[in-house]
Amino acid sequence: MNSIKKTARTTGVLYLAIFFANMFVFMFVSGSLNVAGDATATAENIRASESLYRNGVVSYLVVFLSEIGTTILLYKLLAPVNKTVSLLMVATRLMQAAVHAANLINFIFPLILINGGDYLNTFSPQQINALVLLFTEVHYYGVLVSEAFFAPSLFFLGYLVVKSELFPNILGIMLAIAGVGYVLDSFGIFLLPQRAALFANIMIAPAIIAELSFTLWLLIKGVRTPKPESRKAMATA
Repeated sequence: MNSIKKTARTTGVLYLAIFFANMFVFMFVSGSLNVAGDATATAENIRASESLYRNGVVSYLVVFLSEIGTTILLYKLLAPVNKTVSLLMVATRLMQAAVHAANLINFIFPLILINGGDYLNTFSPQQINALVLLFTEVHYYGVLVSEAFFAPSLFFLGYLVVKSELFPNILGIMLAIAGVGYVLDSFGIFLLPQRAALFANIMIAPAIIAELSFTLWLLIKGVRTPKPESRKAMATA
């Protein structure tokens, strides 16, 4: 049982790293530097806050590396509940991380453009600024693609949490609700782009509440003590 609690708390530490690194990028990098529809303002903001933007790149790397460990440890905790569903959770969660990691290239392109060498002299300053805005937009849509994989991973995780005796059922329900929010944010924005702000607002609160609550439970409580028959199943899993 001590081993399970240690695994849970390690998972919580990695989950916390993911949460704060993502929030840093969302609030202080993309949220503060990107100006929708204004190429000049966006490019100038990135030029003026290049160090902050580079910290955003590093924060994303922390997210992706932590995601690998988190996913493996969640599988270790929850595979005894249902191995097939646990594997589906792992596959969709790692796919989300892979897509998001590949999409990081689009986040890095603005740095290349504002610090470009002589090969960029054929572009005017206005064209450079337009390309900076283009790649920030492409990165945004890449995030939406990654969310299409993250949403089912939360459904699977929520199911496993509810079915296990390790966590309160409410945490699993909250994670599943957060998954619905990610579905709306991803599929909804692609289908109804004019409702992008609405879908984003619907997604963000359930996502933060559910994932932060689950993280804090992992860190503070670890896991509940399962019944004897469940402990036996975990020991042989």
